[in-house]
Amino acid sequence: MYFKSVIRRNPETGRYEGYYRLVESYRNLSGRICHRTLLNIGFVPFEVEKLNAIRRILTDRINRTPNVFEEKDGEAVRWADIYWQQLVESGRIDVSDRAYEEKKRMVNIDELHLKDGREVGAEWMCYQAMEQLRFREKLEELGWEEEGIRLAFTQIISRAVYPCSELRTSRWIRENSAVCEITGYPMERITKDRLYAGALDLYRIKDRLEEHLSQRTNELFDLQDKIILYDLTNTYFEGEKRGSGLARFGRSKEKRNDARMVVLALVVNQEGFIKYSDVFEGNLSDCASVPRIIDRIRVRTAGCQRRGTVVMDAGIATAENLALIQAKGYDYVCVSRSRIKDYAIDPQEKVCKVKTKNGDTVTLEKVQSAATTDYLLKISSPGKALKECAMKNRFESRFLQEIEKIRQSLGKKSGVKKPDKVHQRIGRAIEKYPSAARFYSIEVKSEKDIAVELILTKKENAAAEEEQPGVYFIRTSLKGEEEETIWLIYNTIREIESAFRCLKTDLDLRPVFHKNDDATLAHLYLGLLAYSLVNTIRYRLKAKGIHHDWQEIVRITNTQKIVTTCGRNTFNETIYVRRCTEPNEKVKTIYQALGYRNYPFVKRKSVVHKSELKKNQFACFQQINDG
Repeated sequence: MYFKSVIRRNPETGRYEGYYRLVESYRNLSGRICHRTLLNIGFVPFEVEKLNAIRRILTDRINRTPNVFEEKDGEAVRWADIYWQQLVESGRIDVSDRAYEEKKRMVNIDELHLKDGREVGAEWMCYQAMEQLRFREKLEELGWEEEGIRLAFTQIISRAVYPCSELRTSRWIRENSAVCEITGYPMERITKDRLYAGALDLYRIKDRLEEHLSQRTNELFDLQDKIILYDLTNTYFEGEKRGSGLARFGRSKEKRNDARMVVLALVVNQEGFIKYSDVFEGNLSDCASVPRIIDRIRVRTAGCQRRGTVVMDAGIATAENLALIQAKGYDYVCVSRSRIKDYAIDPQEKVCKVKTKNGDTVTLEKVQSAATTDYLLKISSPGKALKECAMKNRFESRFLQEIEKIRQSLGKKSGVKKPDKVHQRIGRAIEKYPSAARFYSIEVKSEKDIAVELILTKKENAAAEEEQPGVYFIRTSLKGEEEETIWLIYNTIREIESAFRCLKTDLDLRPVFHKNDDATLAHLYLGLLAYSLVNTIRYRLKAKGIHHDWQEIVRITNTQKIVTTCGRNTFNETIYVRRCTEPNEKVKTIYQALGYRNYPFVKRKSVVHKSELKKNQFACFQQINDG
């Protein structure tokens, strides 16, 4: 506000003098600056300097700005009191607390800025899953300090949402994610070395955390662990890994036989929750791992009195391992390792037919064989038969093409004709396609130490040796169960295959870049902890009919961001408001299905008051105050 004067004739003195009004400026809806008269003062009996003092006192009162220095001009204070009383009584100004707060919130829309936008949706969802699994309670029970707990939360959530190296993860946390705002860990303290150390700390309590998660998921979802799935996979290293006690050359499932690797063993229940995990040397065969892990399988975490059932793949189910599993008090279901030729089908038994999710009809027949006393179930699957026939034809075609190349080279001028070299080429083709080569006999004719002819003939008994496509046998120690029940129990092994697929694709468990074994073990276990969050979220979503894969869930939830809005109010103060964006309908559906809250916090507000320094004084301080 300010005093505005016009020249008028003063009737008391008969002279032309200044007639004063108390005026304030405002901006109308069109953006034009207008003036509003608050009070008609009239002809004043004092100097203009005193008016300035009165204006300053009135402005400070309206803005509630405390005056550091006491006003020495008593007359100016007296007139300011008079004018203030007139303004209040006439209702020209609103001096209530509500009006003051509303005035403070008035921000110039042209000066609004949005800054520091970060992803928050997937991180917030994972944080609530960790609270649901009671990670904090377990870490506190183990004597962890608050800072370590917050770092553990930050690291596990980051691994689930952005599975990358420690260096890239630290950059992602500092530049892209709001995970530190959710967990409360200082973002400026995030470094790759601190993440390395945090992963090692988590691995040191691996057994106790696994036991806690095993029991907690059973309590949370009312599970009983009647069926236990066991399987192995391997993951390879980028690097030579010389001097490592774990990294070995072996048979890689990713066809990376050129790289050293380690073997990861998982024990999960039929819902996909991890019961136990272990890491073995890369050259360990599948069947050799059972004696080392059978005593560690936890199947009674829910207090179930029924014998647990271990479901395994054929590669693990040797006769010695099956005997060991039974000796430890478990039943088993597996695919027979050897092809059963001599078997009899009981004619009195009814043929059971089951429809799969793909719409195929699978035939189940109970059979008996002199080779074993176990319950045997013959499975005939048309879909599997088509797949096996296509693979057989493809391998056979490739094998014949390789042999034809060798035959053609015998007639070329620069072709390979030395008998020993020709036999080497044939041997490599047989090694590459053994399933097709066993049905053929190959003869090489030579003259004067030069191969001149290659004769390929199909064996007469090849048709008899061929296995019936689409047929396999399930072997189990369970007695008296229905055929469909046994088949359904075995098909739960798809769950552990899904777990491995999630670990390797969604959580980027391969390849491993770490150089020492401790870091390798910590890296693998951090991935398993992240998988616990992923499976907890996906299991609950599946129960509500939402079957997205993990990458799709992250993509949907990360449409929710957190943003800082800053602007200047009418008192020239810079206001910062940090808020989460409202989740869209897809994100709300996911939160509702999980029973989670929509926002980590409602609003965080801060105000930076106007600097009292002059324009060119202490420029650095001005920059801080201006944001």
